[in-house]
Amino acid sequence: MDSTGTTTTTIAKQPPAAERVYTHVKQAVLDRRYEGGTLLSEGELAEAVGVSRTPVREALLRLEAEGLLKLYPKKGALVLPVSAQEIADVVETRLLVELHAAEKVAPASPQLAARLEELLEEQKTHAAAGDLAAFAVADRCFHAEIVRAGGNRILAQLYDQLRDRQLRMGVATMNAEPDRIAKNIAEHTEILEALRAGDTGAALTLVQRHVSWVNFLARGEL
Repeated sequence: MDSTGTTTTTIAKQPPAAERVYTHVKQAVLDRRYEGGTLLSEGELAEAVGVSRTPVREALLRLEAEGLLKLYPKKGALVLPVSAQEIADVVETRLLVELHAAEKVAPASPQLAARLEELLEEQKTHAAAGDLAAFAVADRCFHAEIVRAGGNRILAQLYDQLRDRQLRMGVATMNAEPDRIAKNIAEHTEILEALRAGDTGAALTLVQRHVSWVNFLARGEL
């Protein structure tokens, strides 16, 4: 209510149309509702989001630049599969960053340990609900917290650039091997306990084994 006694209503402003399309498509690609190899048409996307085709083209160009799609004029946009080379490259980069961070943070501070415990509980909740996309987010956040705690902002920014690829691969691994969900939780628990105890050698061995596991997927495309 304003000074004159008139009730005012605040209307939430919607994001621009292109941003809505971008968010819709990107999320669907990351959680594999749009699988690798799917051909998306501008018309179908425009209808799904409730916009014209112009912002759809703008959003698809942005996603192509990020390496998630390949545009084919007059045909649509192809969702690119996760390649064996991409998996190998991501694993190699993750190990370089995560092993360095784990060595720096051991023994884990009470604040870091508490945050990692919180993320473990989130993983358990999402696993029980069968929400693979949310599980993958919590999984990725667990590792990102350790990297941030290492205190190197440049490395943390580099690690954050892997976010989308990690999330997409995370959902893919859970689909490929459902037992991996319980194994991830168990391995994260072991990593946390090693960091909390200040057992650097054990922490590095556990991180190496945990991150390298996904390399088995490099034998083929997801």
